[in-house]
Amino acid sequence: MANRYAVILAAGQGTRMKSKLYKVLHPVLGRPMVQHVIEQLNSFKLDKMITIVGHGAEKVSEHIGDNSQMVLQEEQLGTGHAVLQAEDLLKNQDGTTIVVCGDTPLITGETYQALFDHHEQEDAKATVLTAKAPNPAGYGRVIRNDRNEVERIVEHKDAEGSEIQVDEINTGTYCFDNKALFEALHLVSNNNAQGEYYLPDVIGILQSRDAKVSAFHTSDFEETVGINDRVALAQAEKTMKRRINETHMRNGVTLIDPDNTYIDPDVVIEPDVLIHPGSIIKGKTTIRKDAEIGPHTEIDHCVVGEASRIRQSVAKDSHIGDQVQIGPYAHIRPEASIGNEVKVGNFVEVKKSSLGDRSKVPHLSYIGDADVGSHVNIGCGTITVNYDGKNKYLTTIEDDAFVGCNSNLIAPVTVGKGSYVAAGSTITNDVPEDSLSIARARQANKDGYASRIKNQNKY
Repeated sequence: MANRYAVILAAGQGTRMKSKLYKVLHPVLGRPMVQHVIEQLNSFKLDKMITIVGHGAEKVSEHIGDNSQMVLQEEQLGTGHAVLQAEDLLKNQDGTTIVVCGDTPLITGETYQALFDHHEQEDAKATVLTAKAPNPAGYGRVIRNDRNEVERIVEHKDAEGSEIQVDEINTGTYCFDNKALFEALHLVSNNNAQGEYYLPDVIGILQSRDAKVSAFHTSDFEETVGINDRVALAQAEKTMKRRINETHMRNGVTLIDPDNTYIDPDVVIEPDVLIHPGSIIKGKTTIRKDAEIGPHTEIDHCVVGEASRIRQSVAKDSHIGDQVQIGPYAHIRPEASIGNEVKVGNFVEVKKSSLGDRSKVPHLSYIGDADVGSHVNIGCGTITVNYDGKNKYLTTIEDDAFVGCNSNLIAPVTVGKGSYVAAGSTITNDVPEDSLSIARARQANKDGYASRIKNQNKY
């Protein structure tokens, strides 16, 4: 197989996005669009990948990292000029170079692979990826001859007569014989209204030399669409969401309402998971079999164990065990570790804490910077008081302890194994194992005092 290279065009600012964020960094399902392009190209073996950066080069390079070599296009003089910036890395190399735009995140690795294969099987010097557009206005038309070969590409503004009616369009993605590409690029002129060097002009130059130019048609126009504004960005998000959701459903996941379920590309969901509407699942999250998520739940970079249930809640950067019940309206903050068969109820917040197997925090509590053992019951309104204004401290609650309602545990403090904390207590010292700790003022009743206050208030 011939050597294969890729050049990604990512130098444009994207003024129609009307944003301080550079166009190719706008996210589609939580991932910059240029990253989608790189990952799809990485789904098969390439000998070299080069990304042409310009506006926001430092930020774009920061996101791309080591996934691609970067070349700076200091002055944006058109797509042909952009590709020419890769010449020092690719000139004199035998093989095939694919040129793609960094704002086309929906093209799949399968389509790129098929384009490569078609180009090499046809022994063409250039191959254009084409599609049938429902509304081809604004696109270059692919004009074929009687033998169904590509005769020329006509830009929309130059199309005349029957050419206007052609609905097969140039998507802006190409495969080239590498040497032929860079030879032709030196012949491209900027004699046009924009004064720029256009990559499609390479096609005409090759045809004038009787080089074979081919076309590979994809039946999915939607995947080839470039993103130039926020409307197209939203459409791309919708398309990718549908694609991802359909994949999960075919793999045995039940989505009650796919149109209102948002799942990032890196999420792993095992069969027989049930996801209710309004759920947002992001990052490198894994959800084990038989779990139930939602409705209206956000999970970001978590592991959710088998048969666990999370309702109307938020969880981030945490590990949740098997057969756990969370919510409604719970908040699992980063670095929480929730054991098996744990209950975290309504309006409970857990942060940087571990909850051992079969422990319960049923409602209205804050558990922060705490190490909670197994079989612990934490009553309503309990707070682990972890912050003194400068530093955070650890609360330890050992196995089988019982903490009564409206208790404050002032860290650093330990509640020993099997101990009880009486409701309404403020605990400032360690509670020994198998003890009862009461830390509240003694109740005093003053008979008739209420009547005296009421009489005083009459005047």
